[in-house]
Amino acid sequence: MHTMKHPPAANPPYKLPPRLFSARCKACWFTAAMVALVIASFWSLDLQWGQFFSMEAAQSMGRFLGEFFPPDTSREFLIKVAIGAWETLAMSALGTALAALAGLALALPASRLFGDQTAWARTPTRLALNALRSIPELVWAALLLISAGLGPFAGTLALAFHTTGVLGRLFAEAIENAPPGPGTALRTHGVGTVRVFLYATLPQVLPQLMSYTLYRWENNIRAAAVLGVVGAGGLGQLLAFHMGLFQMNKTATILGAMLLMVAVVDAASHGARRWLTR
Repeated sequence: MHTMKHPPAANPPYKLPPRLFSARCKACWFTAAMVALVIASFWSLDLQWGQFFSMEAAQSMGRFLGEFFPPDTSREFLIKVAIGAWETLAMSALGTALAALAGLALALPASRLFGDQTAWARTPTRLALNALRSIPELVWAALLLISAGLGPFAGTLALAFHTTGVLGRLFAEAIENAPPGPGTALRTHGVGTVRVFLYATLPQVLPQLMSYTLYRWENNIRAAAVLGVVGAGGLGQLLAFHMGLFQMNKTATILGAMLLMVAVVDAASHGARRWLTR
């Protein structure tokens, strides 16, 4: 009995690693442009690294940090800090909630719900969202202090205006990138655009929208703490007041309250975002 001999298997082809730089590689050109920008930035800025790392600078910073200790832990001041922390938290929560509602309302005209939709309002609405988020919260607060006056109202509105631009753009992108299958199936049965959005698009993107909103709330906690520097209430206003008087022990207590509040909110928001995206 003769056995058939199979030809030896050909060696699998091995590809050479790609070249480090290729003229056809868009990512390579982008990386080269970013490296050139960083080099030009170092060259154009007067960065005095020698003075920054000198022994004299280290001694001055050590003396300055020593003035923060011990922090002021008197009962009256801790109550004042707790009220300021609650004001900061309330500003960030309310500002983010208002921005989420306004952002969703603007995300609908700023997005194309299905491929062949005309969407005449898409470009002007996106330009409006760009304008809202291009102005920093501090600038919004400084502008709104004229009409809203000193206090947390101006800070809340400043957070709401800036965050509306951010969330509106993120919401619009999420809506446009939603899988089109469920919406197409409803439209073929004559269902209107509003009901298609409510029953097909929104359930698919809602966890993503909530995740974006919680993430922006984390950022707004930090922003709300800074807005008080221009008189918008909260811990920032306490911080600016006591730093201006060089009361460093009180400043240390306020900074500790800021760190604690941001850490708690970050942990809670991170856990909520993980739960929503499961």
